[in-house]
Amino acid sequence: MATIAIVDDNPDNLKLVRAVLTRSGHRVAEFPTGVGFAIHAATDPPDLVLLDLELPDLDGFGVLAELRRLPHRLRVVALTAHASPEDQALATRAGFDAFISKPIDISTFPGQIGRLLPG
Repeated sequence: MATIAIVDDNPDNLKLVRAVLTRSGHRVAEFPTGVGFAIHAATDPPDLVLLDLELPDLDGFGVLAELRRLPHRLRVVALTAHASPEDQALATRAGFDAFISKPIDISTFPGQIGRLLPG
């Protein structure tokens, strides 16, 4: 299965998303900060990135900008509680590949992720 990185500073969100994804057979790497993940992604890129927009060090838009400078193209999903149509449009314009609002629906989330994985 796929390796999926979750970048979120909320331990409860990390725990829930990890549980749903590992139950679906995916490997999960967790990062509570955007800077830490950006450094990691440069040398060990995951198959998919689930990126919160509000992080304590560098927000999701800043992390996305750093990721887009890498030589390999990562699929990056905005995973955020900011779910208005304006927020979605802003994320799309910024270059996110998809947008999933929190809280996640554990019955539909695995299918959403499956459709976003490369290949």
